[in-house]
Amino acid sequence: MTNVPAVAGPNAGRIMSTVLFEKDGAVGVVTMANPPHNLIGDTFMDDLLAAYGEAVEQGCRAILLRSAMRHFCAGADVSSFGSASGGRRHEQAAFEAVLDALENVPIPTVAAVHGGALGGGFELALTCDMIVAADTAFLGMPEASLGVLPLLGGVQRVVQRVGPARAKEMAMFGRRHDPATLERWGVINLVTAESELPAVSMSWARQLAAGPTVALKGIKQLANHSARSGIAGADARQIEVNNMMWASADQKRGVEAFAKSGPGSAVFEGN
Repeated sequence: MTNVPAVAGPNAGRIMSTVLFEKDGAVGVVTMANPPHNLIGDTFMDDLLAAYGEAVEQGCRAILLRSAMRHFCAGADVSSFGSASGGRRHEQAAFEAVLDALENVPIPTVAAVHGGALGGGFELALTCDMIVAADTAFLGMPEASLGVLPLLGGVQRVVQRVGPARAKEMAMFGRRHDPATLERWGVINLVTAESELPAVSMSWARQLAAGPTVALKGIKQLANHSARSGIAGADARQIEVNNMMWASADQKRGVEAFAKSGPGSAVFEGN
């Protein structure tokens, strides 16, 4: 199990029943804490969405999604399947709103995965822009063994990352995969030693938080538009995104720093 410090001190933020939020510098740290295995239910999803909203409201410039439990997330609470409560999240409007809020939050997101990320837990990781996984982690979509399919968009998000053949393989066989294999396929971004996961994932989040936030938001928008609507869909938004970037103060800071002292010398402020 990866050791995750408890939320404490002056930067401690809103504490929900199943998710903890804190602001660490410019990084919003969202820690799933729903014992024993962060099983997904309505309350958990409401808390997760609230934590993301808190990060944006408090001016965070990146989000790190992690777990305080033994596993990242072991998937849905199967006991809710077939109930009115369990079905509510699968209504089309609610389903799209949840995925949109997680995937299109206007700042970069990094998932730090240890232990198991299975079913809905794997799908939560896939909504993040980048996934850093411990070398001891295991990930997969085992829903077919229950006679169901991945309910939170996992199939299409694996297609987005590595193509339909691997997505079908993962979802149809329902096997657990080691992170080295998924890194080789391109499903996840980086594998690191479990003991190094907290530091490495936070380093990635801090680097993103120190970047030109408006430009990174534009990159995220174009990438997500392209994944959903193809190159033509992204091209149709390019000028709008460009104009948002040109209007930012960080764009001016970046150009001025480049002229004075070369690339990599700008200090961005997020606006």
